[in-house]
Amino acid sequence: MKALVLAGGRGTRLRPLTHTSAKQLVPVANKPVLYYGLEAIRQAGITSVGIVIGDTGHEIRDAVGDGSRFGLDVTYIPQEAPLGLAHCVLIAREFLADEPFVMYLGDNFLVDGITDLVDAFRLADHDAQILLTRVAEPQFYGVAEIGPGGEILGLEEKPEHPRSDLAIVGVYIFSPAIHGAVRAITPSARGELEITDAVTWLVANGFRVHSHLVSGYWKDTGRLQDMLECNRIVLERVEPANRGTVDDLSEITGRVVVEPGAVVENSILRGPIVIGADTKILSSYVGPFTSIGSGCLVCGAEIEYSIVLDGSSVQGVSRVAHSLIGRNVEVSRAAGVSNTHELMVGDHSRIQVRA
Repeated sequence: MKALVLAGGRGTRLRPLTHTSAKQLVPVANKPVLYYGLEAIRQAGITSVGIVIGDTGHEIRDAVGDGSRFGLDVTYIPQEAPLGLAHCVLIAREFLADEPFVMYLGDNFLVDGITDLVDAFRLADHDAQILLTRVAEPQFYGVAEIGPGGEILGLEEKPEHPRSDLAIVGVYIFSPAIHGAVRAITPSARGELEITDAVTWLVANGFRVHSHLVSGYWKDTGRLQDMLECNRIVLERVEPANRGTVDDLSEITGRVVVEPGAVVENSILRGPIVIGADTKILSSYVGPFTSIGSGCLVCGAEIEYSIVLDGSSVQGVSRVAHSLIGRNVEVSRAAGVSNTHELMVGDHSRIQVRA
């Protein structure tokens, strides 16, 4: 079995971060989301992986390389434009050959991996297996209707009146039958070849399409609140480790990871948190569910339930929370008139201040 990982797309919901970085490389607990997916694929016993890349392909190539660090053999498949998930299958035909394969959306996050899904497919006689999870608001997702034996009866994309609460997770397993389906369908109203249309074609033509329910936590990391929630889930599982330098004036409580080269002075760290390599935490408070990247500076500040990427600084600012701070960003207290906010903000940003 092979794997097809989709790492293109523009990540519009995470702008402005994704103007300059691939959405699949935004970190959760200081590790890119894409890495979790690649590790899950290897844990499932799959080593041959094709990665579909788009405009940010050079970043994906730099981050993943030949895949050997993950125990994988990686082939890159360029997609000229985001023309749909089924189009990714179409252009990967030569790589996939006539083997069954997992299709994994690179910005999806599954805490417990995909081994159960892959094992279930190997034991069954299905042409496709679709990963599903129950959600509170199915109208915002692709939704599946299933029969009493778990067979897929139909799929709907963001239906106004959902027939079930079962949302389609961004992981699928297909037999070679899917190649006929993606050639048979036509572009949707938005000009893309939809994988839901291809699966619907399989069902309509008598192929065996089955469901598999997610046993653990799943998120599509396309929005800020999803990234922060994934960060929380992963940090709850970290094992405490101090590989940096923490002085006697600092106080550490809970699951706290301090990476090599990091320095903590006169500060309070309340876990679970991760402090990246060569980062300095000086006279500050870092609260639960925070990950701070490498080469950062937090000085005279308070921050919690946030993600700070590499090379950024937060100085003299009280209570930063529920925030995602990009790479090489400076957050500091404004001088001059009190209660005045001084901002330089790029396109597609979101800033919230208290008057």
